[in-house]
Amino acid sequence: MEVIIVNEEQVKNGLFPMGEKNEAYKDVFVGQSYLDMLVADPDINVGVGNVSFEPGTRNNWHIHHDGFQLLLVTAGEGWYQEEGQEARRLKVGDVVVTKDGVKHWHGATKDSWFSHVAITAGTPEWLEAVDDETYGKLENK
Repeated sequence: MEVIIVNEEQVKNGLFPMGEKNEAYKDVFVGQSYLDMLVADPDINVGVGNVSFEPGTRNNWHIHHDGFQLLLVTAGEGWYQEEGQEARRLKVGDVVVTKDGVKHWHGATKDSWFSHVAITAGTPEWLEAVDDETYGKLENK
């Protein structure tokens, strides 16, 4: 069965620039992501970045210590999951609030490009990858 990929133009020509390949964080992603830092001012205690994901790309489980993460979905379709909770399918206009100390991950669906603006404070602790078996089961929901 052929997988049809959607939302590529929506991501590549989105509200914010897609950015360059996210080489700085490639070790904590499965697949290819892109990053354009919208706010990276040392005098401001939050980072704001447009993160884009190729289909099937997701970041590792992670925790934000002494901070939080807000995700504003701007293009495509993706997933968000907190530890111990069911995964939530994301679409344009969705907003996710991740509070301090909550283990979570986010990324694209297998057949869609995905972008979100991430507003992040605190120190991230990067953990294990979301394995292919766990990720693959989400697509059947």
